[in-house]
Amino acid sequence: MKYLHTMVRVCDLERSLDFYCAKLGLEELRRVDVEAGRFTLVFLAAPGDEEAQLELTYNWDPEPYASGRNFGHLAYQVENIYEICQRLLDADVTINRPPRDGYMAFVRSPDGISIELLQRGGALEPTEPWTSMKNVGEW
Repeated sequence: MKYLHTMVRVCDLERSLDFYCAKLGLEELRRVDVEAGRFTLVFLAAPGDEEAQLELTYNWDPEPYASGRNFGHLAYQVENIYEICQRLLDADVTINRPPRDGYMAFVRSPDGISIELLQRGGALEPTEPWTSMKNVGEW
């Protein structure tokens, strides 16, 4: 058995790609438009880690989706949790659970999918402004 990917449905493909690629740092691996089914699949992965893929499914005919909270979360290990959280903040992404402990943070995608960021190799030394930041919303 081999892990292939996690699929999440998205309402606005361009907005989601901006979040996952431009802001979070994933790369688009491939895209499949299925005219007969009226949907697009976009496969993403962290740079250098194509084994763990995220499949964005965009249905061409709009439909509402319940909150992503019932999905659980996606988790990515990062080289420097403070740097990626600062990059996300600078890109106007809310840090729902700041990395106060130097190890774990949560953000949410434009479609409400909870994303956990974990520091590679154990916690960094707790530091400001992160240690004083409060949780915001759900994560």
